Amino acid sequence: MTRALVLGGGGPVGIAWESGLIAGLAQGAVNLGDADFTMGTSAGSFVGARLALGADAATLADPIIADQSSSNPARGEGPRSSVRAAPPDLTKLMQLMGEVHGGTRNPAEVRAEIGAWALAAETPSEDDFIESFGRAFSSLPADAWPERGFACTAVDAETGAFQVWTKDSGVGVVRAVASSCSVPGVYPPVTLKGRRYIDGGMRSATNADMAVGHELVVVIALRLGAGGGATGERLAAQFDEEIETLKGGGGTVLTIAPDEASVEAFGVNLMDFRKRPGAARAGLAQGLAYAKDVAAYWR
Repeated sequence: MTRALVLGGGGPVGIAWESGLIAGLAQGAVNLGDADFTMGTSAGSFVGARLALGADAATLADPIIADQSSSNPARGEGPRSSVRAAPPDLTKLMQLMGEVHGGTRNPAEVRAEIGAWALAAETPSEDDFIESFGRAFSSLPADAWPERGFACTAVDAETGAFQVWTKDSGVGVVRAVASSCSVPGVYPPVTLKGRRYIDGGMRSATNADMAVGHELVVVIALRLGAGGGATGERLAAQFDEEIETLKGGGGTVLTIAPDEASVEAFGVNLMDFRKRPGAARAGLAQGLAYAKDVAAYWR
């Protein structure tokens, strides 16, 4: 029986919460790092790569919980903010993403518009962004890829085309993960094989349908349909379609979303580095509380 883990996006706060959740589950004897295949989008690509590269699931959140810095979190725990301690204004990005899911335009065309905006935005340099991933990947050769099944997502900044990076893509995991984490307008598009790429979350917050074909699938997702309204409803409907795709491919699916305490810990902006320790602690508590139920599934 093959088991897959899908980790959705959520910025630095999402990295913290997912790390805490996975650590709490592991401390409760449920090791999601044992997945045969891990699919990550944006924040989930970073967390998933760490697991696939052999990080100890039970201690995954320890550096985040211990970190007291608001703008430069512990090295090895995701991209740092070299621009500001306060969270960036995501209003323009949210407007554009609303058009992606608006149902009236070709999503790839709108993603290309987001890419053009990202290419023109003032951000840290690409080299600084890659370096900011810190010691989690610093010892790896440029072309390294996890031995355990792993993939992450991105979007071509010029065409809006969706990209799934795998061990067969001919790229290294560090740049692949960086491309998946390249939040438009905040971080620079990342160059791979002569093209520039942005956050895979521009297609979907989870891209869970890319894990089709596995028999057991755990999907960890933040804020599905958050904010309500028509866009929120369409995002929730898209997620439901992805889950149905997994089920149609023979998969049994378990979805884990933030509990009430975790949502409160997040605050309103998932790019707010100051919320990371609290989000990690909330995820840890949720993982410990959920471990028994998840253990019955993750067998």
